[in-house]
Amino acid sequence: MLHRRKLWAATALCMFILWQIYQSLYLGHSASARSLRDMLWPLSGSEAKPCGCASCIVELSSSAWFDERYDSAINPLLTLHTAKIAPDVLLWWLKLQGSQTSVQLQGIILQMFDILPSPTMDTQAISRCRTCAVVGNSGRLRDSHHGREIDSHHWVLRMNRAQTAGFEEDVGTRTTHRFMYPESAMDLQPGVHLVLVPFKALDLKWVTSAFSTGELRYTYTRVKQFIEADKSKVLILNPAFLKYIHDKWTQHHGKYPSTGFTALLFALHTCDQVAVFGYGADSSGNWHHYWEENRYPGAFRRTGVHDADFELTLIKKLAAEGKISFYN
Repeated sequence: MLHRRKLWAATALCMFILWQIYQSLYLGHSASARSLRDMLWPLSGSEAKPCGCASCIVELSSSAWFDERYDSAINPLLTLHTAKIAPDVLLWWLKLQGSQTSVQLQGIILQMFDILPSPTMDTQAISRCRTCAVVGNSGRLRDSHHGREIDSHHWVLRMNRAQTAGFEEDVGTRTTHRFMYPESAMDLQPGVHLVLVPFKALDLKWVTSAFSTGELRYTYTRVKQFIEADKSKVLILNPAFLKYIHDKWTQHHGKYPSTGFTALLFALHTCDQVAVFGYGADSSGNWHHYWEENRYPGAFRRTGVHDADFELTLIKKLAAEGKISFYN
């Protein structure tokens, strides 16, 4: 028995060293705790788990459908270590909103990280269990009384200009991460993560300007000149992460994934348990925001930019596979 334990320990150590070399040479960053847990999970038997929850999102072999799509090695964040964008990613990303193909992206990224600290993933000990609530903007949240349940999670992720004042009973009060792009930007309370979803190089220029000179006031519409937010909490999504969602998850339905679905995938890669609220049409079949009466409540589905119906199908499938809790 002692010999077998020593053999297993030596094997695990060799795999750890090889993984570190692979990450350093090919991925440009050190292995994350989550990636290492994914790698060692099949070898460690029933005694080990990738998190401290009763069930964990990244447990392998629990869903073949999920394992075909989920890539534990992908880093959702753009950092100085992941700033070199692969040519195929760059070509796809620059076409999303008509960026110039000759843009000097590396210079833009370096300038951005001169103003903003290069973000790092907030890792945690395996013994802990991080629960996350992803709160969509659907009108189905009205009269849902989900507010207390939403606020009970460690992280609460919201999108764009979603309001909580006046809707606390249904949507809660807490926000830890706010996903936005320049055209949907809003000021944030101290301690809240501003998570930029960049659809073009100009978006990176905007976040740099908004925390410094304020010189950029216009993209394809007028945007906030300055933004009030905690500079140390700013996170930038990697264009490679957006393409990964487009290729592996939405599978080219729509031009690119919606901000809401992108936030959900971010949660799948950073949280141990995920609960999803406020996605899909309301009880009357309208797709609109819970805090306002949209003039065209079905416009989100008709633009062709996002395939809302297909994304909702994926969310329901994730729930059916036991990967998320979906409060429908």
